[in-house]
Amino acid sequence: MSSEDGTRGGDAGGAGPEQLALIREAVKKARAPRAKPRTWRGAALAKELPVARVLVDKGVLHLDRYFDYAVPEELDVVAQPGVRVRVRFGAGGRNVREGRREGGSLIDGFLVERVAETDYAGPLAALAQVVSPEPVLSPELLGLARAVADRYAGSLADVLQLAVPPRHGRAEAAEAGAPPPAPAAPEPGSWTRYARGPEFLRALAAGRSPRAVWTALPGPDWAEEIGRAVQATLASGRGALVVVPAGRPAARVDEALRELLGEGQHALLTADAGQERRYREWLAVRRGAVRAVVGTRAAMFAPVRNLGLVVVWDDGDAGHSDDNAPFPHVREVLELRATRDKGAFLLGSWSCTVEAAQLVESGWAAPIVAGREQVRAVAPLVRTVGDGELARDEAARAARLPSLAWQVARDGLRDGPVLVQVPRRGYVPRMACAQCREPARCRHCAGPLEAREGGGALVCGWCGREEEGWHCPECGSRRLRAQVVGARRTAEELGRAFPAVPVRTSGREHVLDTVPGAPALVVSTPGAEPVAEGGYAAALLLDGWAMLGRPDLRAGEEALRRWIGAAALVRNQGAGGTVVVVAEPTLRPVQALVRWDPVGHAVRELADRAELGFPPVSRMAAVSGTAQAVADFLGGVELPPDAEVLGPVPLPVVETGRARRVGAPPPGEAWERALIRVPPGSGAALAAALKTAQAARMARGGGEGVRIRVDPLDIG
Repeated sequence: MSSEDGTRGGDAGGAGPEQLALIREAVKKARAPRAKPRTWRGAALAKELPVARVLVDKGVLHLDRYFDYAVPEELDVVAQPGVRVRVRFGAGGRNVREGRREGGSLIDGFLVERVAETDYAGPLAALAQVVSPEPVLSPELLGLARAVADRYAGSLADVLQLAVPPRHGRAEAAEAGAPPPAPAAPEPGSWTRYARGPEFLRALAAGRSPRAVWTALPGPDWAEEIGRAVQATLASGRGALVVVPAGRPAARVDEALRELLGEGQHALLTADAGQERRYREWLAVRRGAVRAVVGTRAAMFAPVRNLGLVVVWDDGDAGHSDDNAPFPHVREVLELRATRDKGAFLLGSWSCTVEAAQLVESGWAAPIVAGREQVRAVAPLVRTVGDGELARDEAARAARLPSLAWQVARDGLRDGPVLVQVPRRGYVPRMACAQCREPARCRHCAGPLEAREGGGALVCGWCGREEEGWHCPECGSRRLRAQVVGARRTAEELGRAFPAVPVRTSGREHVLDTVPGAPALVVSTPGAEPVAEGGYAAALLLDGWAMLGRPDLRAGEEALRRWIGAAALVRNQGAGGTVVVVAEPTLRPVQALVRWDPVGHAVRELADRAELGFPPVSRMAAVSGTAQAVADFLGGVELPPDAEVLGPVPLPVVETGRARRVGAPPPGEAWERALIRVPPGSGAALAAALKTAQAARMARGGGEGVRIRVDPLDIG
């Protein structure tokens, strides 16, 4: 390098004294450690309310409580309830200097309240740092998080990790604008298609709080109908919250609200937005700059001011159940919010879950449905292909596609795209009667029966009892069948069958949002169906038994929901829209699809579950872990007197290197699972007992080997 006097060298020997001094100073600054939060040794405390109660970010049950810290005088102004703080945790009581506890690791937390005195007898550590003066944890959000934690036997810190997004300094520094003026009450629009639709909107606009379960008609109008409900709520001066299962439906509701309300009237909270934008939108909601929110799962905790309406769309979608402890479900959380805030509640879907039917049957919510004439006018024609027809169909045996499906696809491709729904890989069926297709169930607990490897007696998937000499209670047959596993009809096969037609796929990592209205075959897995411009001319729902035969209590309900979700994208019968479902026509879910009667199916399913003691009539919890850990937990927990333990039974071992489902054992480990069932009214006692037992195990250092999930979606 060249120095100022023109000499060259490999070091700084030719540099002048001033330049060397600058270099040394820069090196010192670079090597200097970054400033750490202080211990405030000897610092004066705040004159008023010198004790801060802090919830530390430790998601373990035996630390699910508040800890007291001293408030230094210099932090008095910014250390307000709701702010993020950092504290020193785990120092013990022996490291005390000048009357102040020191040591321990730095940990994040929330300042919950300020009090004058502490109940702790020893010296207090001081707040190390106020991370931000922004009060992100309101009393309302804290109360909701505590209620959710208690319901799901979890810790408050875990719930707040889901409820409060990570901080972003640049987003926090942005100014929040003034809230927009309330819009005018909307016209009913397409809500007139439903008997109680206009009445529901009028009640929202008048400031009342109706509760409804809404069975939406097929077609694209559902997003606009949700938008009109939000507009009616905003017109009354209140806020609204809409939660959908994924980013694609969130984008549709977002677009509908922009068309109805204009820009700046609502916030969009999805994970796709990125950390900064999502936190900025969340802060705009908390500060009151916007009063309406549309988002995915985590938006169920959005701090909407003066909340007047909560909306859940498609509550049967697995995306509404959080994958992180304590695994809350959007529907249940928003039911809590509607009750606590005395707001309106709207649960909408093309289909109807058993939980939704229970809300109506209990009187907690009223139904919003269309008349049968209106349903027939907008629904497509549904045709079925059963096992008997497949056995006689030469085309089906040769090409694995029934002749009826061939004909419907060929006719549909003349006018537009044709949707082909195939079950995703990994659908493993349960056993069923070979004659009448009735699922094989245990005589003790009504759980699903499974076949052991190598043959032998059937075993219950819930309680583990062997079933000798099984026979079907419906038809008396003793023959069983396992249904088709997965989908074998691929896009390549369809491409060879229709060589002049483009074939598009949607599913797994590549999900299409929309497709043009030109003729094409669109092969999709359930839930990944793109919207076609002008609607699909036809839809083929293949391998129905792979969905109906899944080892899951919700197999029939889920199959019907998936089918209706795909069929709702097809043109109405008057425009030639046709749906072909390949499944036994006599089965209840297939008949419900043919009649387009998801409510009737849910009501009958609810009655059956009530008779057998299945959820949602009963409450259930799953306890899983190694055999020894589950046995130790069940031996130490004090369950309610009316609790019934089913199992434990072995869980399938996940092969190393293969993808595993949420909640499945770690790869290569042999786990067991026990189900605990209680009747209505004992759910809170069960959750409290499980939480107490798990907290005691964690305090002794043995709680990590047991996983607890209250109200699991998949119980077999």
